[in-house]
Amino acid sequence: MHRYRSHTCGQLRAADVDTDVRLSGWLHNRRNLGGILFIDLRDHYGLVQLVVRPDTAANEALSSISKETVVRIDGRVIARGADNVNPELPTGEIEVEVADVEVLGAADPLPFTVFPEDGVGEERRLEYRFLDLRRERMHRNIMLRSAVISAIRQKMTAQGFNELATPILSATSPEGARDFLVPSRLHAGKFYALPQAPQQFKQLLMIAGFDRYFQIAPCFRDEDARADRSPGEFYQLDVEMSFVEQEDVFGVIEKVMTELFEEFGGGRHVTSPFPRIPFREAMLKYGSDKPDLRAQLELRDVSHIFEGSGFKAFADKHVRALAVPDTADQPRKFFDQLGEFASLQGAKGLAWVRIGEDAKLTGPIAKFLNHEDVEKLITEVQGKPGTSIFFGAGEFDEVSKIMGAVRVEAAKRTGHFEEGVFRFCWIVDFPMFERNEDTGQIEFSHNPFSMPQGGLEALETKDPLDILAWQYDIVCNGVELSSGAIRNHEPDVMYKAFALAGYDRDEVEREFGGMLRAFHFGAPPHGGIAPGVDRIVMLLADEPNIRETIAFPLNGNAQDLLMGAPSEVDEARLRELHLSVRKPPQVKKAETSEKAETSEKAEKADKAEKTAAEAEKPAE
Repeated sequence: MHRYRSHTCGQLRAADVDTDVRLSGWLHNRRNLGGILFIDLRDHYGLVQLVVRPDTAANEALSSISKETVVRIDGRVIARGADNVNPELPTGEIEVEVADVEVLGAADPLPFTVFPEDGVGEERRLEYRFLDLRRERMHRNIMLRSAVISAIRQKMTAQGFNELATPILSATSPEGARDFLVPSRLHAGKFYALPQAPQQFKQLLMIAGFDRYFQIAPCFRDEDARADRSPGEFYQLDVEMSFVEQEDVFGVIEKVMTELFEEFGGGRHVTSPFPRIPFREAMLKYGSDKPDLRAQLELRDVSHIFEGSGFKAFADKHVRALAVPDTADQPRKFFDQLGEFASLQGAKGLAWVRIGEDAKLTGPIAKFLNHEDVEKLITEVQGKPGTSIFFGAGEFDEVSKIMGAVRVEAAKRTGHFEEGVFRFCWIVDFPMFERNEDTGQIEFSHNPFSMPQGGLEALETKDPLDILAWQYDIVCNGVELSSGAIRNHEPDVMYKAFALAGYDRDEVEREFGGMLRAFHFGAPPHGGIAPGVDRIVMLLADEPNIRETIAFPLNGNAQDLLMGAPSEVDEARLRELHLSVRKPPQVKKAETSEKAETSEKAEKADKAEKTAAEAEKPAE
């Protein structure tokens, strides 16, 4: 028999009754019923119940060891009594009567319980992540992630894509976030950058003629954490295709996402085909470029109704209205609570009116609307008796953010929210450029390597802020999974696009020389996208935080509490890398204070020693 096991803990069934077996695993749980021990033994594959008779060496050994101790047991499979069968456990028809036991790995007292899964702070969980990953939910999430990645590979290969690796050590690239830099030992004062994305390399692969590339690519960005973003590193399904237009990319990704979410979504329906929503329409209707289409309500721009109005709160401002049908019976508390929610999003308040049976309005601001305004408003929002209308007023972006959140919250509170589905959409027609509010300069609004709609002619003849790009996002249930684009593969177009964003020709050649050279040697039209694997798994696992789908994530402060990263480097290593550390003033101040405190303590200790020495001197 094998040294550690003949079967796994999740393998045994009724057909194995009267079989002698050897199992190894973790002591998951223990119950003592009249001297008979019942133990749940757990491994990666499942759980099996052990029964240990009294007055045996095995009983003595297993009654005293702590939970999560690793043991090897020998025993015989026996059938459970009919009343003791556990239908929720694959091994629930049998148990193993233990004859012998060996402790393979003792466990110290646990910092938190693995079973039951009691609540514990995230910092503690990350510090002892190896224990946290033993818990059923986390183990299931990580195995789901593994299965999803395996399925992605199969589905991409089936569509004719080749998995190719791109470099990790590379040059810096303007992807919109800070790079993680790696100092070069051989080239003093120079740095590699960890890739924010394999953007340039995957385009070079298309120019090299590989046609269809994909990779489960690690990406590194020095940015702050969010619920749907892990600081440091993340993984994406990186895709690039040659001789394609936007719809060709959509066709590939829609097929993969539909199959993936139907396979792993636990019966939740995937709506298909995915609608295409222009960026500006998304901002107006949903207040967001990553709309949650499960909310079956839309916003309306009603600024023109209040233009020049005597209602000063709305006059000469951007005003968005949200009509919520069938709210005639809602109590005042409903309106107050929705107003409180809007305040949490940054609103100063949430104005509202309600349409009565006679098409007259009631509510706090009804008195400010004349008969003509009321008619226009009801027509604009397609309101009916029993419909409540909520308003947000101010700057476009601010109103969009607030009313976009109110739209989803109101839908959830009033039954206009569709549960149990994955609603995808494509956001298309993004502006190529935007104006920096602080500097007033024209900047790229999205990926700088995108092809502008209209090509070189559009760049030369249009207002930059009116130029749209062949850029697109894929969104599911209000979560942006990825951005993508048809790429700019023409040198003249690239020079002009970067010139409008304030880059001179020399700067472009210095920053992107490798790709520019390649463009001069026959570059095919190409495009791609890179859906985030972490976010895909987060949606499938129905987890609110992306860290619940990653085996060893950093915490919100970009620290690895288990391994102690980031860590300091000794002076010898710094000299080898031609580096010196310059800490910010507050750190220096704290260190100076700490040194002063240490010095003061040392002085006090010295004085105490001298005083003691004086006291111990013999009298003269």
